[in-house]
Formats: sequence, structure tokens, C-alpha cells
Amino acid sequence: MRLDGKLALVTGAASGIGRATAFALARAGADLAVCDLNEAGLAETAAAIGSLGRQTLTRRVDVSRADDVRAFAEQVHARHEAVDILVNNAGVGLGGGFLDTSLEDWQWVLSINLWGVIHGCHFFVPPMVKRGRGGHVVNVSSAAGIMATAQLSAYSTTKFGVFGLSEALREELHPHGIPVTTVCPGIINTPITTNARMRGPMASEKARAGLVEFYQRRNYGPERVATNILKAIARKRTVAPISPESWVLYFMKRLSPGLTARMNRALTARMEREIGV
Repeated sequence: MRLDGKLALVTGAASGIGRATAFALARAGADLAVCDLNEAGLAETAAAIGSLGRQTLTRRVDVSRADDVRAFAEQVHARHEAVDILVNNAGVGLGGGFLDTSLEDWQWVLSINLWGVIHGCHFFVPPMVKRGRGGHVVNVSSAAGIMATAQLSAYSTTKFGVFGLSEALREELHPHGIPVTTVCPGIINTPITTNARMRGPMASEKARAGLVEFYQRRNYGPERVATNILKAIARKRTVAPISPESWVLYFMKRLSPGLTARMNRALTARMEREIGV
């Protein structure tokens, strides 16, 4: 797929899936608008995109804040009528069951993982519709947005919300020729495991170290996610499970919800044993 002359916007582009996706879009010929809270990482992303010969617009943005996203949108739309590809990727991790999760934790993870996507769609989708030349929206959910687990109660809630929002938005934007793809990565080796908040039994240093090691041993990198995101855009896919476990959960939940729930509990128990919870 070639994207020469197109503008792609990626949130959370300083590291992980966001950075890898920005690179993949640039290699396909797109110019980029990228944002993140991590200014140093964002500068590294922009420099790498520039080395590929693509133009880059960058801004420090907290996607949980409507004013931040509005200001970014104004900056982008001062130069471009609308973006061609919108990738709402920015997100954070929160491990812990419902009984261990405070209201402050809920507000934090909802404000970024769900409101961040809402803000991105609110400020960038209407200009795409008004322009009348199509586009593409990519919202990054998770395998945890397909199947919830007890130890990811709040995180799964946000990712189910992204999944539902994307499904509704897909129907609304269909007459405007703007596909919406819900991306559902599985166990991906990114900095989210080291930066996530942990509560309850997950909060020990031993458990975190075990979780990081588990993801590293799995060794499914963000570059592979980015490759699959571009494939999903090219094929206008509605849902894009990424990694074998995400595909298994996606199909099994539809074919046999009860069996999938039992398998999910068994896999969760195995992971907890491996990380020492």
C-alpha cells in the first residue's frame, strides 16, 4: 500500500505501537502528525520519520484533556483540510481486580484509554466528513477488549468501550466512505508493562518483573502490530485481532462463549503462576 500525499495522525507516538505505526505509515509514503506526553521520545520519532524524507508535525498532547487535543487539531487543520488516516493509539495499562481499583485509578485509565479515543474522534473525524473525500479511522483496543479478565477489570472496561465506540462509529461513517478499524493486539512486548499501574497482588515488584519477563519472552514486537495495522487499512477491515492469542479469543468467543471463558480463566491462572502472583 502506498500513501504518498496522505496525512496520517498517530497519538501515543513516542514509543511502542504508536511509534512503530508512525514509522510504517511514513515508509508507505505518508506525512505524519504525531503527539505524545513524552517529548523526548516524540522528538526521536519525528527525527526518524524525517530521515525517511517525510514531513512531520509534532506536539506534546495529553489525550485525556480536551483542550490539548483541540489545540493539536487546530495546529493540524491550519495546514491541512483534514487528516487521511487517524490512529487513536495512546493508552496506559492498569493491572488489578475491581476490589483493588480505586476511583482515582478508574478516572485515570478511563480519561486516557477511552476519553482519549473520544477526543481524537471528536476533533479529527468531522473535518474528514466535511471534506467529503473519505479517510480511515483506526482505534486501538486490545485482546482485553474482546475477553475481560479479573486482573484487568478497569483496563478491559476501557478497551471494551473503544470496541463499542468503533462499532457504532463504523456504521455512522459508512455513508461517508470512511472505514473504521478496531485493532485488538494481544500480548505485545512494549513499555506498557513497565509503566502500568499495578494494584492488589499485581502490585509487588516481583509480580511486575515477572510480567515484564513474560512479555519479553513472548517477544511479539510492536513492529509486527504496525505491519498488521497497515494491512487492515489496505483491506478496510472492521476488526483486526493481532497475535495468535487475540485471533483465538476473537473466534472462540463467538463460537463457544462458555468454553472460551474457561480457557481464559486457565490462561490467566497460568500467567499468574509464571509471574508469581
